Amino acid sequence: MAVIKTEKLTYTYSIGTPFEKTAVKDVDLEIGEGELIGVIGHTGSGKSTLIRHFNGLSKPTSGKIYIDGQDIWDKSVNIRDIRFKVGLVFQYPEYQIFEETVYKDIAFGPKNMGLDDKEIDRRVRETAEILGLTSAQLERSPFELSGGQKRRVAIAGVMAMRPKVLILDEPTAGLDPKGRDLIFSQVRKYHEQTGSTILLVSHSMEDMAEFAEKIIVMNNAELYCFLPTPEVFKRADEITAMGLDVPQITRVFRLLRERGVDIRTDVYTLGYAVKTLKEYAQNMHSAAGMSTTFRKEKDPDAQ
Repeated sequence: MAVIKTEKLTYTYSIGTPFEKTAVKDVDLEIGEGELIGVIGHTGSGKSTLIRHFNGLSKPTSGKIYIDGQDIWDKSVNIRDIRFKVGLVFQYPEYQIFEETVYKDIAFGPKNMGLDDKEIDRRVRETAEILGLTSAQLERSPFELSGGQKRRVAIAGVMAMRPKVLILDEPTAGLDPKGRDLIFSQVRKYHEQTGSTILLVSHSMEDMAEFAEKIIVMNNAELYCFLPTPEVFKRADEITAMGLDVPQITRVFRLLRERGVDIRTDVYTLGYAVKTLKEYAQNMHSAAGMSTTFRKEKDPDAQ
């Protein structure tokens, strides 16, 4: 069963005013449990509005949204329970830190869930370990930490609630490459330990290439496609036409193709590039061997 499902999901801002605008239009989606999903789209494409519907921060103008098979806007559903089930980490979440210690900040969500002190303590310490935060740091003020550490504290506060779905909106924005890689490795570790469904929103196709198993592409308020990552990068020309970039390694392979090299162009990670080049070299070697054999068969005296 899909953990998230939408049916003709539509959201329009400022209805009946000169500023009326449809931000999400007729979106049909089914996201399975435990999937790692990327969400991309140009500015104004509707991706941020879409994810706000998944935990009830926005209510559809029309259409339905289901979490675990429940229509979240049905009168029998407590929207507060949905927000515990679907955790949303906003962009620059460190600006929402407010407690006097790191421990208290991470514990804030689990405490509001009504958990007992023992369970809260277990979740805080487990989550801190996943995100590389030490026991000593738990007792410090979060405002004494570096920017990257604050970001991890804020993410930990949502992870500690153990949501079935974790949504991260541009979680590496403003971080250097080392900080970016660290966040991604820790999110993957969390995914491995909990089996949660994770959605990651980003403008960066490099992020999507490294992280996502499948990608939702939004364009002009509509769902352009929802496909496995390799299938999305097969549409590189269409992706760039809508104002998005593709990873540098994809551009390199497209350029090789344009210059006459008979090589695939759906390459989107360095590891995949190495594999593709090895396959290409092997094919070239095999073709050269076949050519030599053919010449010898036609001319027995050929050396």
